[in-house]
Amino acid sequence: MENRTITSCTLKKYKEALIGEEKSAVTAEKYCRDICAFALFTGDKPITKELVVEYKQYLVQKGYAVRSVNSKIASLNSFFEFMGWQDCKTKSIKQQREVFCTEEKELTKSEYIRLVNAASNQPRLQLIIKTICGTGIRVSELKYFTVEAVRSGTVSVACKGKNRRIFIPGELKKLLLKYAAKSGIRSGVIFRTKNEKPIDRSNIWSMMKKLCARAKVASSKVFPHNLRKLFARTFYRAEKDIAKLADIPGHSSINTTRIYIISTGAEHRRTMERLGLVV
Repeated sequence: MENRTITSCTLKKYKEALIGEEKSAVTAEKYCRDICAFALFTGDKPITKELVVEYKQYLVQKGYAVRSVNSKIASLNSFFEFMGWQDCKTKSIKQQREVFCTEEKELTKSEYIRLVNAASNQPRLQLIIKTICGTGIRVSELKYFTVEAVRSGTVSVACKGKNRRIFIPGELKKLLLKYAAKSGIRSGVIFRTKNEKPIDRSNIWSMMKKLCARAKVASSKVFPHNLRKLFARTFYRAEKDIAKLADIPGHSSINTTRIYIISTGAEHRRTMERLGLVV
């Protein structure tokens, strides 16, 4: 059997292949991070199925959530497929579908409003928060919000080989155009840096974290993706149409959308109490 190891050369070729398959840059980087972490675990040992299983058990023992472990295993399986190491691929951990999410991580509407108010002296950040939560976009899709697109009332987003149209609520459209005019932005991307480049997702994440203390919201709840999930839950409560909702954030599977709209532990508890079956 060949001496299977992960090198910088093979990792570079793998990343290029992912981009060639029209995976987003963020997805490609995530896969490569997962593979690098596995390479650190293996050290100089040749890669075998037994070593991969050992790594999976190691992640569980370290306290990683099942979803996180499965995500890392999916990255490794993708890499093994690319390398032709079919015998190294391993199964993900089976998990019963959750019926409610932990309250410690889910952002509520009232907490969202407090974040918006806490950003009152940072108009760009405040508007970014409103835009993500008001449309359900990914933070990486802010670059598609140009002056021209906002004026038309819809934004065309290209992600993961698919195109979709995002409708901009009237009030948000007014706010975006007002901000652009006040900032002297007559065309192109609205949310940009001083160097005229689209604002980076890591900068947004960092700025949002700094709002936590002032907004009195737990930092574990404050990150861009939670704004997207709040949009999904709010939309579903209004429409009760999961298929329609799946199209808006661009999910390829309704199972992904289901993860977004599961109720919080508090809501689930109230539902159980209303059943009146404990007599």
